[in-house]
This record gives sequence, C-alpha cells and structure tokens, in this order.
Amino acid sequence: MSLNPALDGVHLCPRCGAEADVTPPRSLICPECGYKAYYNPTPAAGAIPFGSDGRIWLMRRATDPGRGLWTFPGGFVDLGESVPDAARREAREEMGVDLEVGSLVGVYSRPDDRVLLVVYRAALPDGQRPGVSEEAAEVRAFEPGNLPWDELAFWSTELALRDVLG
Repeated sequence: MSLNPALDGVHLCPRCGAEADVTPPRSLICPECGYKAYYNPTPAAGAIPFGSDGRIWLMRRATDPGRGLWTFPGGFVDLGESVPDAARREAREEMGVDLEVGSLVGVYSRPDDRVLLVVYRAALPDGQRPGVSEEAAEVRAFEPGNLPWDELAFWSTELALRDVLG
C-alpha cells in the first residue's frame, strides 16, 4: 500500500494542468502557476477511559481496519476542533459516553504510517456506561493487569496502553 495514494500516478497540476514536480509521498509543486501541495500525516486523537474502579474500558472494533480487535476510542481530528475535543467526540460516537479528558499519555507516529496519534488519559464519569455502536461491536472494562495484549487493533494501541500504565 502506498504511503500517499493521492500522489500515485499524478504528474499534472490540479489548478492549471501543467506538468508538476511531484515528490512522492510528500509534495506536488507546479512551476507554471506556483501551486504547492504538501502532504503530512493526518492527526488523530484517542482517549483511554478509566472507570472510577480503575478498570480500563476498551472497544472491540466493528469495522476495518482492526475489525474484531480491541482498542480505545479514537479517530481523526476534524478541521475546526481541538485534539482533546476530537477525543471527546470520538468517545461519544464510538462508546456513547462523555469522557473527561485528562493528561497527555503520548504522541505516536512512524515514518511508514499516515497517522499521527495523540492519546489522553480520560475518566469515565460516574453513572455513564459505555455501549456498542456502528464502530464498537463490544465494549468491556479490563483490570489493568488483564488487558487483551494479544488482541489489540494497532501498534499504537499497545504503546499507549503500556505508557498509561507506566
């Protein structure tokens, strides 16, 4: 899979149609009209929900990528929202809860990945119980010492969980 499919096979400027200087996977520059497009990793936000009992709530993904595997709620940051706001929105969409986003756990990226993930520790407010959604086939609370390490959806899921447990 290409790191940037938007530039695969592209050689013309999208503005004026002239031959462009394309440097996959990072840029397209048109010497004719001056158009420039730089491609950067896409920011995503995640939150690791802790219940008042210290258990961590995870969701089993209902969709690809990672279908059937466990992760915490997260997704892409939309234009016009902050990273913590994106983490809260994703938790509402995926688990139906309004998390209290707390401290930064870490920022995760790799040169061969299109995503830059920012993860926060979050508190599940008393009285709220996560539920299933189109994106979460199952939700479950795990004791920190009993996480499903062999069934995690993404490399960043494992790193963030290890970091939050410190």
